[in-house]
Amino acid sequence: MSTETNVPRKTQSTATQSSKESVFLHGELDIWILEAKSLPNMDLASENMRKCFTMCGSYSPLCGHRPMTHSGKHSIITSDPYVSVCLAGATVAQTRVIANCENPLWDEHFCVPVAHPVAKVEFHVKDNDFLGAQLIGVVEIPAEKIISGNTINDWFPIMCTSGTCLKPYPELHFSIQFKPVEDNPLYKDGVGDGPEYKGVPNTYFPLRKGGSVTLYQDAHVPDAVLPKISLDDGKVFQHSSCWEDICHAILEAHNLIYIVGWSVYHRVKLVREPTKPLPAGGELTLGELLKYKSEEGVRVVMLIWDDKTSHDTFCLKMARWCHGKLMMKKPRNFSNILVSIACLHLVMQAINLAFLSSRLWELFLATIRNFLKMIFTILHFLLIPKTQGKPWHDLHCKIEGPAAYDILTNFEQRWKKATKWRRIKKVTRWHDDALIKLERISWILTPSSSPDGDKIVHVTDEGDPENWHVQVFRSIDSGSVTGFPKSTQEAVAQNLVCGKNLKVDKSIHTAYVKAIRSAQHFIYIENQYFLGSSYYWPSYKNAGADNLVPMELALKIAGKIRANERFSVYIVIPMWPEGVPTSAPVQEILYWQGQTMAMMYRIIANELEKAGLAHKYHPQDYLNFYCLGKRENSPHNSSEMNQQTENRSLAAAQKFRRFMIYVHAKGMIVDDEYVIMGSANINQRSLDGSRDTEIAMGAYQPTHTWARKNSHPHGQVYGYRMSLWAEHLGILEKAFDEPQNLECMKLVNRTSRKNWKAYVSEESKEMRGNLMQYPIQVSRSGKVSAIQGHETFPDVGGKVLGASTNLPDSTLDSGSFRTPKSSARQNKLSTEKLEQSRKTIELIRLNGKEVTVELKNDLALRGTLHSVDQYLNIKLENTRVVDQDKYPHMLSVRNCFIRGSVVRYVQLPPEGVDVDLLHDATRREARGG
Repeated sequence: MSTETNVPRKTQSTATQSSKESVFLHGELDIWILEAKSLPNMDLASENMRKCFTMCGSYSPLCGHRPMTHSGKHSIITSDPYVSVCLAGATVAQTRVIANCENPLWDEHFCVPVAHPVAKVEFHVKDNDFLGAQLIGVVEIPAEKIISGNTINDWFPIMCTSGTCLKPYPELHFSIQFKPVEDNPLYKDGVGDGPEYKGVPNTYFPLRKGGSVTLYQDAHVPDAVLPKISLDDGKVFQHSSCWEDICHAILEAHNLIYIVGWSVYHRVKLVREPTKPLPAGGELTLGELLKYKSEEGVRVVMLIWDDKTSHDTFCLKMARWCHGKLMMKKPRNFSNILVSIACLHLVMQAINLAFLSSRLWELFLATIRNFLKMIFTILHFLLIPKTQGKPWHDLHCKIEGPAAYDILTNFEQRWKKATKWRRIKKVTRWHDDALIKLERISWILTPSSSPDGDKIVHVTDEGDPENWHVQVFRSIDSGSVTGFPKSTQEAVAQNLVCGKNLKVDKSIHTAYVKAIRSAQHFIYIENQYFLGSSYYWPSYKNAGADNLVPMELALKIAGKIRANERFSVYIVIPMWPEGVPTSAPVQEILYWQGQTMAMMYRIIANELEKAGLAHKYHPQDYLNFYCLGKRENSPHNSSEMNQQTENRSLAAAQKFRRFMIYVHAKGMIVDDEYVIMGSANINQRSLDGSRDTEIAMGAYQPTHTWARKNSHPHGQVYGYRMSLWAEHLGILEKAFDEPQNLECMKLVNRTSRKNWKAYVSEESKEMRGNLMQYPIQVSRSGKVSAIQGHETFPDVGGKVLGASTNLPDSTLDSGSFRTPKSSARQNKLSTEKLEQSRKTIELIRLNGKEVTVELKNDLALRGTLHSVDQYLNIKLENTRVVDQDKYPHMLSVRNCFIRGSVVRYVQLPPEGVDVDLLHDATRREARGG
């Protein structure tokens, strides 16, 4: 449509008044953002600021030369517009930036999953300015018009936030249509019946058929510990040992071993209690194994996060000793990050280990951690006193067949990105040909690029009852991989999400949403974190943890209540996140977790009230949270009891012989037919797509689905869930066969509550299994509170429901915390900690060389301008907090680095304490805004 078309000018006063109450938009928004016209010039003020910088001698050209007119003179600069679509304060879609244009033509399409209570849908037109972004104006569409499902396609005036008209009367042309979740056939029958099921739609990697999946619980399963679990067709679930299989995979590798991970600890021994004969070398440690295979000519390539605590000198010695056969890279995104209270994901991406024999790829999604004395077996023995490890629970899987090639693609894309940045440096210790080019090896078979792939790489036939269909998902952006297209149209064709200056693959979030919406009976989740849907929290709705997973779970239960059908959700999380439970960062995360729980229970309670069932059913008849713990009988050896320690928490744990089992798992089982597993936590950092690099897989057996059997399937997914429950509950009951039934839910709750009482008892009491209720109580109205008398965690302290702090909000959606090794003096001085903040800049004021940076969380920083470069990186010196009373935990700031819309600041340590500066770790291109 021509930008010169005359349309009647509309006012939006009625739009803001017509729908004061929120309605839930649950489904998809189909949006076309087409074009805008007559946008005002927002860049004149920025140009004056640039001139001021130039006068200060600190400015260099920003983006090359400005376009010239026919006369040869530079044209007048104008706005660099883009559009953000916002619901309830959450940004759900964003166009690319079109530079220097008052009549931009985007023509971009978005199909956005929504589960938001909204009174209106907002289209924010912004100018990607010199310092952050500046709001041009807003278009608001009342939710009552959208929820009808009719397509709205028109030009709309762009208004000020006050509701007045802008000049020269700018307008935005877009189309929007709402598609309710209940009308989408994709969510009707789980994974469906037959070959027509195409997997999760709109993802980078398609569904791959003809594969095989092995599911593991923990690192090792001793023989005869878990009960026999019968499956369909007279089969029995096989309990495999993950680390032992990894050891065999390494020893049998002929061509390559690719490893990417947060941490690789070389002294770990993979096999301690072998369940099958080990080939030569099976007794070696991981580091010795890799050296051994490198000597054999196998290409060993390791991509390790460049944190000072995530690797050791052995890795560097090993790389030198192998003379280029063992390649190591450290992604540029994670260079030199010193962490004290900043929250960082402990497993950026689970260890990916692949080996190649003539036609078979095997891939492990497992975790090799750097905790030598940590307990990984399902027995979860408590450790001897003074040991620094802790009981640990995790989920792993192995993928064989076509889908393993997709994970190979992910590794190669990440490696090439890391080497691209390494090549910029003057010195490099390795060559660019670290990766094996499979196409040059004639006897290695590779699949075709079509979704169905090449059947020659299938490891199972479609008629095989043990056949698996597998799909690979990611959270990653173009700042961490090569191979993403530059063109928006090409990126959309590859199912990538286009942001301002990034191409993002957020298919893990898409997979979780699709799986939850398709669920018909129950959902079982184990995850290290559980935060999200902050736009509907009781407090702090603008926290920014906008992922839909908690809201989708609550709305799934609410929908089943309306339909008078049973549905159960079981969620297992650690008792507290990794770190000291009394520390401010952990308390902050526990607070956000409590907000998430309260939001979900409130929705369920309200739905029960509407259905007239509040007197009959309790919210915990549908949704429950659990944690894992272990308590042992007091030792007969009194000398062990009398060992002294200066750590009060450790002393109490020794006295009562109890400690939590840390849940590091990241998996979800749906209806015993579908499983999602990988490295992604349920929080914004893992699911956002541009905050962290994550990988996951979704898989099912087509012959073991509800739609195929017309009854409860008893395939490998069922066997895996029952095996986990046997570990956690210490017994298998007939009721466990139907987790959706209220009888099963109440049985699990009774057992978990008994275990909690035994765990906190002053007397030593035996626990059955290790599953405990999470220490909260929920009223019939959905109000969440701590259990009376147990408001803090036993022995270690820290409020169960956490406490809000003055820390930057980036802590709420981070993966976890890690404190580097430091002196005792540094650990005691909390004010010496390094802080990291990622906030959108609200305003920057310039007064000579004095610059004030105001952020959306009301934090303001003021400092002296030092420099500005062509990438819009700004450095301030002698920076200080304007409102010291509001942020008493912050000292004066030494340096402030502003990168586009990201600000990072470092506290000034006391004299004599050397603290490394925080380097930029955003998922952005060098020129990203």
